[in-house]
Amino acid sequence: MRIRGMHVTVALLASALVGSAVAQGPGEPAKLSAKEEKRRLERLRKELRGPFKRWLDEDVRYIITPQERRAFIQMATDEERENFIESFWMRRDPTPDTIENEYKEEHYRRIAYANDRFASGIPGWRTDRGRIYIAYGPADEVESHPSGGQYQRPYEEGGGFTSTYPFEIWRYRWIEGIGSDILLEFVDPTMTGEYRLTMDPSEKDALLHVPGAGLTLSEQMGLTTKADRFRRTDGTRMGMPIGGAQSIRYNQFERLQLYANIFKPPAVKFKDLEAIVNSTIDYDTLPYEADIHFVRVTNNSVLTGITVLLRNENLVFKEEGGLHKAVANIFGRITTMTRRVQSTFEDTVSITTTAERMHQEVGRSSIYNKTLPLAPGMYRLELVVKDLVGETMGTYRTAMRVPEFDDEALATSSLILADKIERVPIRSLGTGQFVIGSSKVRPRIDESFKREEKMGIYLQIYNLGQDEETSRPRGDVTYQIARLETPDELLLNFTEDVNAIRGASSRQVVIEKLLPLQTLEPGQYKLNLLVQDRIKNESLAPSATFQVQ
Repeated sequence: MRIRGMHVTVALLASALVGSAVAQGPGEPAKLSAKEEKRRLERLRKELRGPFKRWLDEDVRYIITPQERRAFIQMATDEERENFIESFWMRRDPTPDTIENEYKEEHYRRIAYANDRFASGIPGWRTDRGRIYIAYGPADEVESHPSGGQYQRPYEEGGGFTSTYPFEIWRYRWIEGIGSDILLEFVDPTMTGEYRLTMDPSEKDALLHVPGAGLTLSEQMGLTTKADRFRRTDGTRMGMPIGGAQSIRYNQFERLQLYANIFKPPAVKFKDLEAIVNSTIDYDTLPYEADIHFVRVTNNSVLTGITVLLRNENLVFKEEGGLHKAVANIFGRITTMTRRVQSTFEDTVSITTTAERMHQEVGRSSIYNKTLPLAPGMYRLELVVKDLVGETMGTYRTAMRVPEFDDEALATSSLILADKIERVPIRSLGTGQFVIGSSKVRPRIDESFKREEKMGIYLQIYNLGQDEETSRPRGDVTYQIARLETPDELLLNFTEDVNAIRGASSRQVVIEKLLPLQTLEPGQYKLNLLVQDRIKNESLAPSATFQVQ
């Protein structure tokens, strides 16, 4: 985004916010009527097509304020809109004195996780759970009942046993601007996997309309009847606790206020921040390898993973206090082809070992990963790695095409060969190095594996056709491995129905495999995946080469 347009953007935003409060001076055009103003805004909305519309309606749908939305709609040119988007993220940057914008990166990680975790018949970011997760992050506590079944009600809801639909209760200890000890309940009464945020705790009660079943303690004692629940005027069908006193949490006005607040965009903490300082990158030599992979978040945002492999034998170790330590700084910059800076990042990789383990450590490698959300398009990636002890430096420059993922067309993410694929703890979902959604996927950059290792295979498949009767995708994935010199002699040929893959839906299928390599002799191999869509009659064939030592 263009830094120099910042003051113009702020002025435009301020102008849009005050709008009709500006007095009409001599020689100014006459004020538009309400109908004419409505037509003008409709014309402006039609201009907001493509990436700008997707950014407004998908990327920031839950966090943009009404004033910001109105200001963005009234922008007249693409340059003004680009400047607005830049200032939008800068206003939310929690650490303006650093190069990274942690708020923006965390926001797109949450979208990726919501799509991975909460998708049902619709994308995860559009569900109620996805909306809350994107806006407020992971809950501090989650009570999950994915299969429903027998359930003992809390005393405040009348007590007693009943059967329920699948439901979850999320507890946030504190949400700024809303309050403390926030409880949000999501119910899946249709048993389709789409949980809805509810204001009525009795909505999860599967026996609510069954006479004589699922009675509260008061109903079992004959103090009230089940019919009394349907005479309540507060919008719920809860049973009353013995004694009739309920927590203020269940007061209808408290609940209405909570749900009105929870759907407001989160408050903007940081205002008008200064721009990032541009840096130059010098040429020099320090051997390392780099790799790039792409995973879809939305149509207008792609998680771009940049991985650097640095062999420890190329670093200089310095002895300090009986320990040997090597330190390397990594700096990266992503620009458009016209040299407009899109993102920069910097980090430090350090290795500390003892004299006894020095020989082993030198034979190993250090790996670093940075994941950034980027819009589809052409970019230029520049990397610098500097050995602080040996004072050597290496640079890497490459053109980088971030793919565009269509709403309907069959597509896949990058095929990643990994040495580690594992689930991450709940508190680490969507954050940290190598994390994609709910998994940690560490690429093997040199694509070389030992026979005693397992080779990880990670791939996301998008937009499979949906069967009208089952609402499920219909297709399969074939895995094939052959030596490079004898491609027709298949050493592995296995086909899997996509519905056998955990969490598969027509919107997205995530392949996570760990393949043992003991049966493969040392040599060069090629992995071919054939993705077949039986509804659309389409196919894709991503592939990768690897070496077995």
